[in-house]
This record gives sequence, C-alpha cells and structure tokens, in this order.
Amino acid sequence: MVNSTFSSSSHARQQDVKLSACKVILSYLFPAALRRITSSLFIIGAIVIAGAATPAQAKYASMVVDADTGEVLHAVNVDQRNFPASLTKIMTLYLLFDELDSGHLHMTDRMPISAHAAAQAPSKLGLEPGDSLKVEDAILGIVTKSANDAAVTVAEFIGGSESGFAEKMTRKARELGMRQTEFRNASGLPRPPNVSTARDMMTLARAMIHNHAKYYHYFSTREFVYNGQVMRNHNHLMEHYTGADGIKTGYIAASGFNLVESAKRDGRRLIGVVFGGQSAAARDRHMAHLLDAAFARPAGASGVEMAQLPDQAEESATTASGAAQQINADDTGADTRAVMRAMASAKAAPAARKIAKARPPKAADDSDDAAGDADEDNWAIQVGAYSQSAKARSAAEAAFRKLGKLVADGEVSVARSKGRHHIYRARVIGLPENTAHKACSRLNKSHMACKVINLGVNVATK
Repeated sequence: MVNSTFSSSSHARQQDVKLSACKVILSYLFPAALRRITSSLFIIGAIVIAGAATPAQAKYASMVVDADTGEVLHAVNVDQRNFPASLTKIMTLYLLFDELDSGHLHMTDRMPISAHAAAQAPSKLGLEPGDSLKVEDAILGIVTKSANDAAVTVAEFIGGSESGFAEKMTRKARELGMRQTEFRNASGLPRPPNVSTARDMMTLARAMIHNHAKYYHYFSTREFVYNGQVMRNHNHLMEHYTGADGIKTGYIAASGFNLVESAKRDGRRLIGVVFGGQSAAARDRHMAHLLDAAFARPAGASGVEMAQLPDQAEESATTASGAAQQINADDTGADTRAVMRAMASAKAAPAARKIAKARPPKAADDSDDAAGDADEDNWAIQVGAYSQSAKARSAAEAAFRKLGKLVADGEVSVARSKGRHHIYRARVIGLPENTAHKACSRLNKSHMACKVINLGVNVATK
C-alpha cells in the first residue's frame, strides 16, 4: 500500500491554522457577531476549505528516464501536480488493454454510444447516440484524434459509468505506484481534481510499454480513417524525431501543452515527459533537445533510478530553469536554454493557487463551446452568425466543402448563444492554429467572411 503524500494529520493541522486565521479576522471586524457564530458554521467552512485544498498549477515540469533500467537522466519539478489533459487517456487505454488481456473484451466487440459520450467536447470522432463503436476503432481514435467521445464510450462500457471507470483508473494508478494522481474522467477534460505529475506519468508510460507491449504499436499509428475521414496523429514529433514511436500529447488551457514521448535508438529506449509547454511546437522542440541530451549520455551515467529519486515538489520555476540548462550544457546551447527559460518562467504559478481557481469557467455566451481537450487542434474558424440553426449549419458545411483537404481533420459545428434570442454561429472546429489561419485566408480571398477563434482562450481562460 502506497502512503498518501498528504497525511491526514498534516491536513488537519493546515485546516486548524486556516480556521484560526478566520476567527482572528472575524473577531477584529465583527467582535459582536463572532460570539453568535455557531461551531457548525466553522465545520461547514472546514469542509469548503478541504474541498479546495489540493493545488494544481500549470507549471513547467520534465523528466527523461531509461525505459528498461529506470535510470533518471533528467528531472525537473517531477512531483509538481498539474492537469494532465489528454495524457489521461494513456490510463484509459491501459485499462482497456487489461480487459483485452483478460479475455473480457475483444478487438471486434462493439460498444454502445450514449448521449453523454456523444456530447463530449472536441477533439472527437463525431459519434452519434444509439450507434456503436468497435473496440479497435476506439483505440485508434483515442491514439490519433485524441477522441473524447471514444474515451467516454470505453469508460462506460468497462466501468458502467464514466465516474465508475474513473475510480478504477485511480485504483490502478495506486497499484502502479502513481502516488499523486487522481482521475475524475476518462478524457482529461478539465474536471478538478483530475491531476497528475511528471513522475506519475513516467510511471504509467513505463508500465504501458512493459505490461502491454503487444498493444504499444497502436501509439505509432500515424493516421486512422473513420467514416471516410482521415484522423492524423497529434503526436507530430514522430514525424521528425529519429526513433520516436509514441505515445501521447495533451492540451487544455489550464495545463499548457503536455507530452509523453518514447524513442528508441540502438536498442535503447528512453521516455520523456514535458508538462506546461507554451505551444505545441515549443513543447516538441524542447522534448527533442531533452531526448538528444539523454541519448548522448552513456548508460549508468546518472547513478540514480526512479525509485531512488528524492521528492522535488518544492522546486521553484527558477531552479527548474537552471537545472534544465545544466542538463543540456552539452547540447545545442542558446536555443535550448531560451526554450527552457520561456517554458519554465512563463508557466510558474503561486503555490497557494487552488484547483478550483484553475477550473476553466464555462463560456459566457456559447453553450456548445465546452472547454475541450483538443490538444493543439483547439482552434476554429467562424463563417457567420444566423438566427436559424439550419442556415448556420448550411454555411459551415459550405465552408467545409470549399476548404476540402485543408480542414479534413476538423468538423462542422453550430454554436448557440444563450438568452431569449438565440444566435447560431457557423464554425469548423478541431483545427491546428496554422490551419485555421490558412483556412480563413483562403475564404477571405473568395470574398467569404471568416474569423479565427482560439477555443482554448475564448472559453477556457476567458
């Protein structure tokens, strides 16, 4: 049994301190009223404080480990709790592979699609309630498109409900030694306290490669065709980095750009984890530098294994930047250090920040624009606003057809505003930023109205 990082006695002491501070402030401001406040109110206050006590900061963290030996080749802020975003789906697939190994599930089995699964925010396959999804298609959709609707379909089929499946995910995390991870859903969409750490994600990645080696090849899938649409893998580092063969990207506004990557060279496999990237490109570039530096070091050079690595929860962003520069001292120099400094400093957050404050608020006007974990494909184009939903959909579909292959990975969406008089916004969503800008440029040249929208900013951080 793994001991909890936050012991109950320590937690109780923290609550006593907070409640004492509340009493002092109240006695100063309202001395008469304080005498009339019952102890039950303080109990309620303690419950509220306890519910918001677990921190999750969108802060830089990184780690590189030898997959076979567990040798730590690089480690910065590895115990800093962050939102894992779609890295969560590694555990979703781990439990799915467990079911396949046990014989309870088969690749050709079909899983029913619920209204809840179909309603998930992008990225998604566009599943319809009442239909079904083949197990192997779910795997490929999750690996390539990072499909939230497919992840929830898996969760409901195995766990009975998504919440029941999330409990299984957390239990499996403890079984594997992931001490600081809590799962609340199967997709990684922002639902505090759905949190993890670089160390825990490294533990999960190693377990995936070792315990489910016969399924690991799915993470190398470059593209997947579903219902006539080509779904391309969000893990673009596999296209550019020699030896890279998986495993998962992740992005929500509250987490930044995350990545777990594995690469094999000359019979040696390394795994890297990066949390808090400023962009998909910067994250990928930084991961490449970390892996290059680690491959350049001879095996056994660090003398430290994962089990021996001390906790690093208190490491500051400044220390992180310095440590990262040190590990890459023999690397390509200025470019690496610039990326490191930008990622480490810009994502630092106050230690007192609560999960509740990291929760992205719902959109003020677009009920259909949930904050979706679309990795870097969190951009959209809007081609008009209409008083009727049918007209909006027709306009979005016309733009989708006109743009053709450029937006093949996207999907038509109609976002309805709240209020008595609805406005329906015609959009193509699920696009990378550069694709969204190219799409609008092409439409503008044809004298069609178009604007680029960052759903992560407009919704998740508004």
